[in-house]
Amino acid sequence: MISALLVSFGVIFVAELGDKSQLMAMTYAIRYRWWVVLLGITVATTAVHAVSVLFGHVLGLSIPTDLMTIVGGLAMLLFGFWTLRGDSLDTDESDKADRVKKSVLFAVIGSFFLAELGDKTMLATITLATDHNWVGVWIGSTVGMVAADALAIAVGAVLGRKLPEKAIAYGAAALFFVFAAWLTTDGLVTANNFIVTMATITAVAMIVSAGTWYVHSHREQNRAAERERLLAESESEAGLSGEHSAGLVAERPVATATD
Repeated sequence: MISALLVSFGVIFVAELGDKSQLMAMTYAIRYRWWVVLLGITVATTAVHAVSVLFGHVLGLSIPTDLMTIVGGLAMLLFGFWTLRGDSLDTDESDKADRVKKSVLFAVIGSFFLAELGDKTMLATITLATDHNWVGVWIGSTVGMVAADALAIAVGAVLGRKLPEKAIAYGAAALFFVFAAWLTTDGLVTANNFIVTMATITAVAMIVSAGTWYVHSHREQNRAAERERLLAESESEAGLSGEHSAGLVAERPVATATD
């Protein structure tokens, strides 16, 4: 078991260096709390590698991965749009913070789970589990991947303290779109025509919906800015009028009583 653990740790740690999952970890850490990202990665990795070890130990290497890879790509596309959208729907800051924290955790778990299905680290874990102790492979591969992603989280957390919020949002969204293209392309290479067609329709629908939302949101922001400008002008004019009236009162001669 110890040898399986050490071998699995080394193989998966090296395989994860420079992988898209590590870049995803850095992207999340730039924008969100590092411990939330690390917790999400740990949960997702533990689950994915449990599935990998199960397939490697019982079913061997015969698993279809193209569909799940495409689903992972579409999920990355969705998370990219979500990043651009931002978290400004609730005026109650404490409730919003709790809700965002939970949604980010589930987003990290879901995105990493889908991204790792069919990834080289999953296939490597399956391969190791076919002729090594499955418990050792499970623990070693999970710890190896979490350790590699922790390095990326550290880099992302440092960058996140030095970059403006808007730059972080745009940069993170751009990386998510790259991941989306990467995963979807990998899945489409081996997918059948039906899956290719459905994936294309879904992606187009998501892009059109995002474009519609952006146009609507941009118009609403312009209207809100115009209302604020008019309100500020109205308040300014009211203030000037009040100051003018006060000045007239001050300049008016005061009548004095005479005997």
